[in-house]
Amino acid sequence: MNLKLEALPNYRIAYVRQVGPYGPHNKQAMETLKQWAAKNHLLTESAILFGIAQDNPETTPPEHCRYDACIVISKDAPADEAISEAELPGGQYVMCTIKHTAEDIQQAWMELFPAIQKSGYQMDNRPILERYTVNLLNDELCELCVPVTPLSLESK
Repeated sequence: MNLKLEALPNYRIAYVRQVGPYGPHNKQAMETLKQWAAKNHLLTESAILFGIAQDNPETTPPEHCRYDACIVISKDAPADEAISEAELPGGQYVMCTIKHTAEDIQQAWMELFPAIQKSGYQMDNRPILERYTVNLLNDELCELCVPVTPLSLESK
């Protein structure tokens, strides 16, 4: 597994939230976001999209799981009542580029956390992100972005 460390800035995002079991409805949330973004001329070659699973499905009942389909918007973009807005916190993330298939994503999740720990980091409490750009989408890829901090001496 090829991991890289990247510092992400704080981003202002517009998002569509889907509440319920993770799966096909997440794709519908992303499609709704893309339609809004296209209508507002935001779906450009430089657009950055994120998928954020806000809850751990192993500890949160499926009907309460939250998924946010997001697009980065400029700090001076006008507010739009048709969509939610928030700030996505930046910081250090371990990044892994994978094929955007259910099988490859599942395999990556099984390998990712042990690989992060071996590299001297641990996950922190910011959300895990799936990052998409036009180039990644054209190649049917996505980036998993896991927020990390260095392992403390006590946990090594």
